[in-house]
Amino acid sequence: MSDSEFVHTDLRDGVLAVTLDRPKANAFNDEMIAALQAAFKQAGRDPQVRVVLLSGSGRFFSTGRDLNDVLQAEGESFRRHLLKSFNPLILQIRSLEKPVVASVNGAVAGAGLGIALACDLRIASTEARFVVGFLGIGLSLDSAVSLLLPALIGLGRAAEYAFSNEPITAEQALEWGLVNRLAPPEELAARSLAWAAELARGPVRAMGLAKRAFNRAVLAGLEGVLDYEAHNQDIAGRGSEYREGVKAFLDKRPPVFTPSEPATRKEKD
Repeated sequence: MSDSEFVHTDLRDGVLAVTLDRPKANAFNDEMIAALQAAFKQAGRDPQVRVVLLSGSGRFFSTGRDLNDVLQAEGESFRRHLLKSFNPLILQIRSLEKPVVASVNGAVAGAGLGIALACDLRIASTEARFVVGFLGIGLSLDSAVSLLLPALIGLGRAAEYAFSNEPITAEQALEWGLVNRLAPPEELAARSLAWAAELARGPVRAMGLAKRAFNRAVLAGLEGVLDYEAHNQDIAGRGSEYREGVKAFLDKRPPVFTPSEPATRKEKD
């Protein structure tokens, strides 16, 4: 397995450890997204890979797409970007017929949250925090968060934490089923690897078929949801709330959202 600048891989005993490494918050730019897509593509092709263990370096798992990258691409369609970046990545994770474990070492938000939720299993540090993030800068949901978050914690909780942008604590995440296990920060890496290694010794082919069945039973509409999220994100990205949200973020102040025009019929379709 070859490394990229922002995504490191290490294959041992059937476990492909994939580490996001773009200081300080492991926020995604186009190069990092492409590198992670390549890592999952290789994981699907390599019979020696039996389990993927995905983690972040430093104090963050990932805060999603780098806002500076978004600003540099001003004028680019949010929909077009999602169709070539996070949407295929989420589908790669779900279609990989091998277990994918997310080791959530710290804060996770936005598209980073969607990636963590797309994994089959999650183990988190007791210091981890889960933030929906999008609405804080006037955007809608993407990266399958609109489907995966309510599927795991219920629609009411998902709506509350999407609308408020408050963090979900590690303890809440465990109680609500957002994560499977917790570990002290200093033990997370070892426990994550041990769990992944245990899975790698199991019937991975049968696990892949079970994952295929889960996808059919629970996530049959995933591709359509991703496409609709991209449509909505395009609408949000053209709105005044997004402009204010970004400006407030750059100014390091709370955003002040004012009443906006209702969506047109075309925007709703």
